Amino acid sequence: MDTPEQLHGQQKVARLINPGPEFSFEIETQDAPSLGSQEALVELEVTGLCGTDLGLARGYLGKCESILGHEGIGRVVAVGRECTKATLGQRVAVGWLRDACGTCRVCLRGDETRCQTQVFSGRDVPGTLARFTVVPDRFLLPVPDDLSAEVLAPIICAGVTAYKALKVCDAMAGSWVAISGAAGGVGTLAIQYARAMGYRPIAIDGGERQKQLCLDLGAEKFIDFTKDKDIASAVSRETDGSLCSAFIECSGAIPAYQTAPSCLDYFGVLVCVGIPPPTEKVSFHPLQLIDKGIQFKGSIVGSRLDTSEAIEFVRRGLVTPRSKVVKLEELGQYVNQLDKIDGKLIVQVSDT
Repeated sequence: MDTPEQLHGQQKVARLINPGPEFSFEIETQDAPSLGSQEALVELEVTGLCGTDLGLARGYLGKCESILGHEGIGRVVAVGRECTKATLGQRVAVGWLRDACGTCRVCLRGDETRCQTQVFSGRDVPGTLARFTVVPDRFLLPVPDDLSAEVLAPIICAGVTAYKALKVCDAMAGSWVAISGAAGGVGTLAIQYARAMGYRPIAIDGGERQKQLCLDLGAEKFIDFTKDKDIASAVSRETDGSLCSAFIECSGAIPAYQTAPSCLDYFGVLVCVGIPPPTEKVSFHPLQLIDKGIQFKGSIVGSRLDTSEAIEFVRRGLVTPRSKVVKLEELGQYVNQLDKIDGKLIVQVSDT
């Protein structure tokens, strides 16, 4: 292994303690990771905390690493002797998809997010809630220097997830798009991407604070599920009977999945992004799909190309992530309060 002399030492990390319903994070000092011959060592500045991280911590998504996180922004500080892409000082992102083979059938058709040997940050390898991490040279994701780390980090998972879901929904510009869980980390970005892509977003969430947030971000209509129990009728009311061309489910709420087909216009598309608990199942009669030609699509986080496209919306000022920045030592105070934060929680993992 290549372990440059100047990088021997230790780092602060947030280590997952007691995975399950009562999980917590403990800040501790560990050895910095060793560097493989085809890897780049990245010194991280910040990382976002994602709902998937919490799903892993609570044990919903199977076994995981003790260091979670997958919305990291940093710079390459060392490269292995066989690296051909990474350069010292290069600014990069470290996302949910840490590596893909590039040679399997799905990779060859341009869909690396479905790679048969994919590697995920925090699940298969240590994540970004640490000062240092290693990334395969072949899978580097360069990011621009002219945006702050706090602005970039939310795009690396939440932002590109929202963008990709809207990209694959195939709705016509000018059509209505419903966004369920619109006040959450993915939903707040989905509203902005929807507007920027020419759609008319209808935000679905609950509460006056959530309503104002969604409208401020560009939602054309807001449906409060705590007041409107019949979401389909509410969508019809707000669209003057037009219904929606796409329904983007960001929260993983079972009622939203069950309601979605009734909210969709002919040939509409339900895009599944949010993940319900494994014990929860979605059910509806096939005639709801057959009669209206409704499609279901599952959308995972985007590829490196999708991420670059999503970042361009931010550079152009069309999408502006909202976030709260905290120190690594403060993580435990906020980890169970993500629903009270307008946007994303961003954690500073560097010492500077």
